[in-house]
Amino acid sequence: MSKVTTDFDDRTIEYEQLLSDFKALLKKNSLKFTIQREVILETLYNSDEHLTPESLHHLIQEKFPDLNTGIATVYRTLSLLEDSKMVTSLSFGAQGKKYELGAKNHHDHFICTHCGSIMEFVDEEIEKRQHIIADELGFKMQDHSMQIYGICANCQAKKV
Repeated sequence: MSKVTTDFDDRTIEYEQLLSDFKALLKKNSLKFTIQREVILETLYNSDEHLTPESLHHLIQEKFPDLNTGIATVYRTLSLLEDSKMVTSLSFGAQGKKYELGAKNHHDHFICTHCGSIMEFVDEEIEKRQHIIADELGFKMQDHSMQIYGICANCQAKKV
């Protein structure tokens, strides 16, 4: 089976570990490792965007036009990856979910309610405060995500 290489050489080691984990996940679930599934993982890995299943499918079709990757394969693979915590998703209700690799460093999100853009940010003070508050309330925090909804600068400039 041919190997899909990543677009970023400095990320090769990380991708190789991710790919190894993915192969183990497939084996554990009695699923075959296919080039289509690898391309889904590789495309997510090389994306800096939060992707819907449809936008991920579109990227794959553009980059690999001869690879017959169906939208159902994208949905099933994303579901498997999300269940295993290899990818995370942000839910947009009736508009569906957007996905990103779970292997990224922790970050939070600003989400524009007009255009749907997502901006990632990290604030160490917020992170410290969350732990302090959890401790004060006797809560043992295992994980968290913060999503702040509002209107991005571009939409504000357009007076949307």
